Amino acid sequence: MLVAQVVVKILESEGIQAAFGIPGAAINPVYEYLGESAQIKHYLARHEEGAVHAADGYCRASGRMALAICTSGPAATNFVTGLYTAQIDSIPLIAITGQNVRAQLGKESFQCVDIAAIAKPVCKATWCVTEPFQVPAILREAFRVAREGRPGPVLIDLPLDVQLADIPYSPENDRPLPISRPQPDPGQTARAVEMLLAAEKPVLLLGGGVLLAGAAEKFVEFAEYLSLPVITTYMGTGGIAWNHPLHVGHIGIQVGSPFGNKFFLDSDLVLGIGCRFGDRHTGKLDVYTKGRKFIHINVEPSHIGRIVPTELGIVADAGLALDALLAAAKACTPPRPPSDRVREIPQQRAQLARKTDYDQTPIKPHRVYHEMNAYFPPSTIFTTGCGLTQIWSGQFQQIAKPYTYLASGGAGTLGYDLPAAVGAKIAKPDALSVAVMGDGGFGFMMEELAMACQHNVPIIVVIVNNGYLSLIRQNQRYAYEYEYGVNLHYDGGGIDFCKLAESFGAYAERVTRPEELQPAFDRAAKCGKPAVLDIIVERETDCAMGASLDAIREFA
Repeated sequence: MLVAQVVVKILESEGIQAAFGIPGAAINPVYEYLGESAQIKHYLARHEEGAVHAADGYCRASGRMALAICTSGPAATNFVTGLYTAQIDSIPLIAITGQNVRAQLGKESFQCVDIAAIAKPVCKATWCVTEPFQVPAILREAFRVAREGRPGPVLIDLPLDVQLADIPYSPENDRPLPISRPQPDPGQTARAVEMLLAAEKPVLLLGGGVLLAGAAEKFVEFAEYLSLPVITTYMGTGGIAWNHPLHVGHIGIQVGSPFGNKFFLDSDLVLGIGCRFGDRHTGKLDVYTKGRKFIHINVEPSHIGRIVPTELGIVADAGLALDALLAAAKACTPPRPPSDRVREIPQQRAQLARKTDYDQTPIKPHRVYHEMNAYFPPSTIFTTGCGLTQIWSGQFQQIAKPYTYLASGGAGTLGYDLPAAVGAKIAKPDALSVAVMGDGGFGFMMEELAMACQHNVPIIVVIVNNGYLSLIRQNQRYAYEYEYGVNLHYDGGGIDFCKLAESFGAYAERVTRPEELQPAFDRAAKCGKPAVLDIIVERETDCAMGASLDAIREFA
């Protein structure tokens, strides 16, 4: 059997149902058999980076891996930003690139670049396979590596003559490799529960690893059993409903809430599960760590003690750790009623919430999120990339379910939102899929609107349009006291996104008044095809942020 056919057989065996990519001469043998697959559907991207983001969004929404595939040279190097975006947020996906024939490797031949070496720092593992007989074993190992431990992307580079080699292969005798999940130490989990019960003001920190482990319900059950307050990292959004009586909210120097930051700073013990203590979450570490002890549970050993001093570190799968924590809690105490401090969370959370119901025109950006909260059902999947629009999204959007808020957290990738929304919609066709982005971010990956239109993927793109690279404008203004190179307007305005969207075949509408927002959302949701809403907002609205949790600058 030709290696190209073997590759597709293994992809099918590993459960791949969606492939996002762009064909080319160096990968066409694999594409021949992709085209014959009854299981895998291919979606034609317009930029290789967009293909990886779509595979990323597909996985975040469903938990199932997808394939990103392209040819060699600049096509392969265009994968790098998407791979980095997935890697830092721990998203597993399989990337396959075509390559020149083996005899041309290392000779600067046409479109012959060492993508395995280039992508290695932003992948869990990479391979350039030069021995055809090794392809089945390497592909199986690639899937195991992507899924096991801290998940992440992997890349396999296939020279053209390797794809065309004939090897003995029996699909019925080849199976996916087993995935191991590290078990927690019972003594350590018992000690963690003891510390929680002894603490005066403990908090639980729900990280993105809880969602990756499929353990959000277990986390909430444990929190409810001991009536422990829950703080979410940005990547943990949706792990507990925004209005759950134990949910304090986000903390952080950008997406953090005033109540969340205040509540955290009053804590004395933090149990973080599936988090990595990123700098936008912690801010200045002396403020973040002062006066409190930390218990850290993570599947990746190198993350424990890497950033915050750890009183107790437990290397374990988040789901298995939560099983053990709940069992240990039940062994030593009946369900605990909430303390006065915990009982007051819903009231104080509401009292300290930032205002969003502004009425003026031009529309205050906050109002856009206010109306999205009111219109879209809890099952709606939102994607967002970077900029003030993403930070406002984290501050204002009310997310009630896991796997419905897909953000480029660690990378902050402009343009991630649109192709990720396409992938998410394909993975969950019954859910609304909404990309929330700025006008600057839309310019990065707008071509992927063609992928949505060609394949009839009815996403909604909400452009919060202020005519600026607004996060950079705000940084220039307050950190350096100047403004340069951030104004996106020209000829009295900017890009006409409605005409642009219509040229792709999408529905488009411009919104200029706050009372028009919900009717526009409704028309976009019911139009039956991709839709772009160009929402014109106040140009120079600033966003609350700061350098430390105790020094967040608020703006009216």
